[in-house]
Amino acid sequence: MRHTMRALNILAAFFCLAEAKRIPVEQRRKVVQSFSVRRNASSDTTPLQVGNGNFAFGADITGLQTFKPFAIMNTWGWHNFSLPTTPGQTSVEDYTGLEWWTHGRLVSYEQPNPAQNDISNWLRENPHRLNLANVGLHFGGHKVVESDLEETTQELDMWLGKLTSSSKYKGSKIEVQTWADSKSDTVAVQVQSTLLKKGDLGLFLDFPYPDKEKFNAPFVGHFNLTAKHQTTLKQLSPQSAQIKHTLDDTTYYTRIQWEGSEATITGPLNGTHRYILTPKSSSKIQLVISFSPTPNSSKDKTTYHQITTSSRNWWKSYWTKGAFIDLTPVQSDPRALELQRRIIQSQYLTAVNSASDYPPQESGLVNNGWHGKFHLEMNLWHTLPFARWNHFDLFHRSLPHLYTDLLPSSLSRAAKQGYQGARWGKMTDPVTGRSSPGEINSLLIWQQPHPMFFAETDYLSHPTLTTLHKWEDILTQTADFMAAFAWWNASTGVYDLGPPLYPVSENTNPNVTLNPTFELAYWRFGLDVAIKWKERLGGQKAPGVWGRVRDRLAGLPVVNETYATYEGIRDMWLAPETTFDHPAQAGIYGLLPYSPQLNLTVVANTARRIKETWRLEESYGWDFAMLAMNSLRLGDVEQAVEYLLHPIFRFDDAGYAVGGERVPTPYFPNSAGLLVAVGMMASGWVGDEGVKLPEQWVREGAVGEGFVVAL
Repeated sequence: MRHTMRALNILAAFFCLAEAKRIPVEQRRKVVQSFSVRRNASSDTTPLQVGNGNFAFGADITGLQTFKPFAIMNTWGWHNFSLPTTPGQTSVEDYTGLEWWTHGRLVSYEQPNPAQNDISNWLRENPHRLNLANVGLHFGGHKVVESDLEETTQELDMWLGKLTSSSKYKGSKIEVQTWADSKSDTVAVQVQSTLLKKGDLGLFLDFPYPDKEKFNAPFVGHFNLTAKHQTTLKQLSPQSAQIKHTLDDTTYYTRIQWEGSEATITGPLNGTHRYILTPKSSSKIQLVISFSPTPNSSKDKTTYHQITTSSRNWWKSYWTKGAFIDLTPVQSDPRALELQRRIIQSQYLTAVNSASDYPPQESGLVNNGWHGKFHLEMNLWHTLPFARWNHFDLFHRSLPHLYTDLLPSSLSRAAKQGYQGARWGKMTDPVTGRSSPGEINSLLIWQQPHPMFFAETDYLSHPTLTTLHKWEDILTQTADFMAAFAWWNASTGVYDLGPPLYPVSENTNPNVTLNPTFELAYWRFGLDVAIKWKERLGGQKAPGVWGRVRDRLAGLPVVNETYATYEGIRDMWLAPETTFDHPAQAGIYGLLPYSPQLNLTVVANTARRIKETWRLEESYGWDFAMLAMNSLRLGDVEQAVEYLLHPIFRFDDAGYAVGGERVPTPYFPNSAGLLVAVGMMASGWVGDEGVKLPEQWVREGAVGEGFVVAL
């Protein structure tokens, strides 16, 4: 009963926020459209995108991929290179990984094996995400570059999901509209120009082959490796055709439909996989281009109008039904307007790139990082904003089925290592659930309690038996591993985490990393949620070992009245190697809620030392969101705003989070982290609900509504 009442109280607080309709739909529209992205030239690093979370089309200044080969990417488009032919390394089953001594026994970890270099590399590089195609303007065989165009303008209307591009070529105007369907892997394009009717303008479709690079940014794939793959054209009707693309064992299909003009499609051009669509009878043509893993020879026609209507309706629903914050009334502080820009553009970009059936990679559907694979530890950032901003339909696209799908491989991983339960991987194969070989990949543990965080977030807004049952097995198997992984240290009388392990920061010696601060706090949090979950299920009793481990985990390590990265670290705060990468100590009272194990004086001391000494210029970026949440819980709203607008925490003109020196642009954990922190700023957290914006901003009319409070 106690837990039920707590959930109902929190739900009441949520509905109070949601029902306070203080921002009319028309005002929402004005705010969103005031930050429409406008360009006059292509960016060298980021496209403008239309998409739906599972599919995205990245465009240059023409609204297509005429001059910059930005990507068309989706959730299912993956490819494997051929397996190596090295004797003893010709199948996945040949891979053995490496064994490390772990508390007196040898444990097998998924790491590159020097004796099996070829199959180790293959497993890391495969599968990799594909750039499905490029679509662009074809200038009748003339070599045209972007500088040959005049009066180039472009606008992305995020309220509609509409990209409008305009230019002139040799005095003739070219206008392009680009839209994405809200439900399928489909882009709709309208091109209008007198050049079409003259035969001086058409469109091309080109198909690339992938490579083995860890990062493909800003462009994905090669268009000159034509001998390595095959394409074939099939005319389906006078106004539709299909191109079959085969890359080794991967095949997918591109269906092209056109209306508004008669046209022919021919190709490929010699030595390429480029096809040309040539209109014949009109100055306007509308295309619908769909991608599918299976052939679609249906005579049912999806029209351009249907796609544009689908986009308009979906985006209007997205902007009007979720939470919203309006900072535009603030006139005294220019930071408010910049924060508002980042918020609106991040909301659009995360919906396009991260609202997927499986977690996105860290560069979303823009380009490839880490071969296009998602990282399970980053999924917390990617997916949590959809809950906090009350878009649970997008939250539930991947949850909890992601963990259900990966459960067999995670149970196998734990069993192979001699543990009970399910050990979640890191850099993950979406098909098999394998974790790519890597020392950090195999020794990182902070992704392990994520299911508890997600489940608790889900339950606080949906306190039903349905929620309890759908997460039950996942939490049980997760907690079983967490309890088994913790090692009883008879000499100290506590349960230890590690060694070997890597903490959040990924920059320590795994063989000496013992009891990292954030992981201890998160382990305790996760086991506590798992125990409460059993109680909510009609008073079920959790396995006793869960409670024993939770209650007897090692204490959080303290050095000079601050929380250290891990127990026994040398020269904490003094040596430069102790103050770079992720300052995860901030997460124990920021991302995570208060717990009795915390000393808030030590928490505040730690926050001060991070601000004074941490090398934030080497940060990946989501650290600033975590630091902002820490500041909010400590009552320092001004510091939270400063972190969210820190000079290193950069967003480009279109709202893409800049990757910086360590990762390519864009880096979507930063975008998601910003939205999580702003959600906390707008609504507070359990036990301290309410607005946490600067007081002057509130006095000037800054307002938010519809947010779900943080844990």
